[in-house]
Amino acid sequence: MKNFDSIKGILTLKICFFAVLALLYGVLCLEPLYVNSAIHAENNSPQRIISLVPVLTEELYLLGVENRLIANTSYCKRPPAAEKKEKIGSGMKISVEKILYLEPDLILAKWYSNQKQIEKLRNLGMEVKIFPDVKNFSGICEELIELSKTIGSEDKSKQIVRRAKNKVSSIQRKIKDLSKPKVLVQIGAKPLWVATKDSFINDFIKLAGGINIGPSGKSGLYSREKVLEQNPDVIIIVTMGIVGEQEKETWQKYKTLNAAKNNRIHIVDSYKVCSPTPVSFVEVLEEIVEILH
Repeated sequence: MKNFDSIKGILTLKICFFAVLALLYGVLCLEPLYVNSAIHAENNSPQRIISLVPVLTEELYLLGVENRLIANTSYCKRPPAAEKKEKIGSGMKISVEKILYLEPDLILAKWYSNQKQIEKLRNLGMEVKIFPDVKNFSGICEELIELSKTIGSEDKSKQIVRRAKNKVSSIQRKIKDLSKPKVLVQIGAKPLWVATKDSFINDFIKLAGGINIGPSGKSGLYSREKVLEQNPDVIIIVTMGIVGEQEKETWQKYKTLNAAKNNRIHIVDSYKVCSPTPVSFVEVLEEIVEILH
């Protein structure tokens, strides 16, 4: 009888031990599920994002959500870490099949993205956010804020925009009494294409204390005869590489041009000028202020 009681006691202890072990196992297994569910419930923002546009890719990094960016295009080169992301094409020609395979919950595009492919993605049930054209520095800031609203990171964007606007205001205070040189910003070479007064590049010139001699409207098509007639004090070439250097040499041959006579023909980073975030806009503006004054 004593042996029976002893065996019964041992069995009871074993049952209790395994019950506690099972309870602990259950808690350990269920806790991560509970935490993940809570995070998911609190945060309905997209967690798997594909960007088709370099500037939107760069802005995701500015907002500190690069961990949610699962892929981008071969044109997305800034910051350098963006080049290591999965590639889904070149921007104008993307792989719809690869995007479907990656299962994003949001695709970011711009007004100039391939609309046929975007329509195809939407027909397949993909969510695509298209950002409109921006006309000036304010538009660039609004785009960042709109992006942050879309992905659920609004506070960070407001801080970035506030700092950028403060820096632009500070720059303008410093140059407000300086003379205003006539400026030509060349974007393309063949055909010759320049920044118009209706583009956000006009804001670089205006806020840096210059006068844009480019045309009004959307078309920046220009002629060298018109440049000679307008006689800019400064020429800024944003076509990089060999083409940029060749264009600089071409302008230097026109000895009657003020910009050539005074050796004021410059080449600047086309990526930063043509695709600015609020942060890189300030960086380029500071560079152009140095060039103009």
